[in-house]
Amino acid sequence: MKKLILAGLIMSLGACASTDKTETTAAATLAPDSVDLGGLSNEDATSKLLEALLSKSYLASRAGPNGVAVNFDNNQFILQPSINPDGIDRIMMNRFYAIHPKYVGSKEMLFMIGTLNQKLNFAKFVIRDNGAVIQVQGAATFVDTITMEELRRFILWTDEGLRQVGKSLPEGAEDVIKPIPVMQNIQSI
Repeated sequence: MKKLILAGLIMSLGACASTDKTETTAAATLAPDSVDLGGLSNEDATSKLLEALLSKSYLASRAGPNGVAVNFDNNQFILQPSINPDGIDRIMMNRFYAIHPKYVGSKEMLFMIGTLNQKLNFAKFVIRDNGAVIQVQGAATFVDTITMEELRRFILWTDEGLRQVGKSLPEGAEDVIKPIPVMQNIQSI
């Protein structure tokens, strides 16, 4: 009887040990709920942000030393951590649009960008590259750690804002202003 109880105890402990190992392995492969970027350089924060996005199944890639290109709802953005050791950290989000050569440097584009900046608060609109590119820039602020849900909602909010701007532009604007792809070889699934 003692041998039977001892054998049962050993089998139970073995089962518990294997369950613990399985749970530890499963926990180690789960995607993070947040990413801690505090105290890192901008370049190291970029690497850590890219790892977190990839573990959450985002289509993302490195975009230079301080940028992560991410595909979200068939739109492409560049995320750039800006870590401030003495204050508020930010993740800058950029989207770029090419302006048709006919309208590069035109007063109409300057007026449109000025109007967007006066009426909207979800992003800043800037004309760059001698009037050939519109840069849309927003920032998510945090202290050291940002949750992946906060980041998702920030991207979603900016994406929806840009969608509404697109709907409010006159018909034919899509021929004048086109998104610049920041990722190569993106395929829709």
